[in-house]
Amino acid sequence: MEKDKKNLDTICVQAGWTPKKGEPRVLPIYQSTTFKYETSEQMARLFDLEDSGYFYSRLQNPTNDAVASKIAQLEGGVAAMLTSSGQAATFYAILNICSAGDHFVSASAIYGGTYNLFAVTLKKLGIEVSFVDQDAPAEEIKKAFRPNTKILFAETISNPAMNVLDIEKFADIAHSQGVPLMLDNTFPTPINCRPFEWGADIVVHSTTKYMDGHATSLGGAIVDSGNFDWQAYGDKFPGLTQPDESYHGLSYTKSFGKGAYITKATVQLMRDLGSSQSPQNAFLLNLGLETLHLRMPRHCENAVKVAKYLQSRPEVAWVNHPQIESSKWYDLAQKYMPNGTCGVMTFGLKGERETAAKFMDNLELVAIVTHVADARTCILHPASHTHRQLSDEQLISAGVAPDVIRLSVGIEGANDIINDIKQALNKLANKNT
Repeated sequence: MEKDKKNLDTICVQAGWTPKKGEPRVLPIYQSTTFKYETSEQMARLFDLEDSGYFYSRLQNPTNDAVASKIAQLEGGVAAMLTSSGQAATFYAILNICSAGDHFVSASAIYGGTYNLFAVTLKKLGIEVSFVDQDAPAEEIKKAFRPNTKILFAETISNPAMNVLDIEKFADIAHSQGVPLMLDNTFPTPINCRPFEWGADIVVHSTTKYMDGHATSLGGAIVDSGNFDWQAYGDKFPGLTQPDESYHGLSYTKSFGKGAYITKATVQLMRDLGSSQSPQNAFLLNLGLETLHLRMPRHCENAVKVAKYLQSRPEVAWVNHPQIESSKWYDLAQKYMPNGTCGVMTFGLKGERETAAKFMDNLELVAIVTHVADARTCILHPASHTHRQLSDEQLISAGVAPDVIRLSVGIEGANDIINDIKQALNKLANKNT
């Protein structure tokens, strides 16, 4: 290992906050909206982006910056920005590049909330999306691109379809069209997948999930690899390369180089739209990050055991987890995530759509909650819950059939999780006899 290149385990525990003599060993919560300066000129230079520093927590806060730095280091990026939620992170990541009249391409197998953001809300803002089958041939996907296309978007592991993305293929497609590849890496986290190493340019996270890990704090993050050459496509990305009149004609790429993308997102979008993460939530997120490298292997280990048990039950029609060999995504998972994927899986029960609800109602340890990817095992029926705003046609397009049950396996004892599923299935079988 290179002298200055830390192991991910060490980054989880120590990156972001390096206390000096007499300073707190643990990252402090800077619970202040404002920061004091001694002269008017000092404050003026901050507002003109001529100096770096803190003056208002909507834009920057020391607690948030420490945690953002840790996430950037985990992903291998140059800079990151925290947001109030994962939805806000995805919204800002797109809006930082696209404006009214622009277009982007997205894989169709994505989280239902993201699908709705892209297909409905962004459309109202004049930003159009084309959805593609991520498993289609590259030449087929390229047909969706237009002269005004600015981004190619996908999820490394889709929620809840559990499709594993061929990252290299998507990176090649994006770069052949002169646009960045933007990926949501929430499910595997950088512990199990580092998209920048496979050609991705921008990564977003719902830190609410595994990064927090305890279902305590909403949050999101945007990470920039610093690798996409915005200047080479200056006419396509004028917001980054051309003068910003709200900062006296400053050009982000010329003034901030590899930090241009995150700087613009911070000083322009966060300035105007808010959605900043609270320092308290950032502090709690950091506590979660300190054990991320320990929790992810346990999630994956438990998930494989549960998936194999489900496969053994006659009431179960099918099981999809990328780490079991029967999964169509197994080979891609082995390539991009050889150490594990995540604790989330999907499965379907034989019978009517109502069978899923009856099974879930029988569970005792496993909780029915609108959440996923934390320490506690939880379950959801996407067609009835997270994706209920989608039509049947859109559900199928997003990889969510009406019988899909999403199970997020926690870090409890695997046998206890399996025993709860066993008793719930047994009750279901008894009612049907």
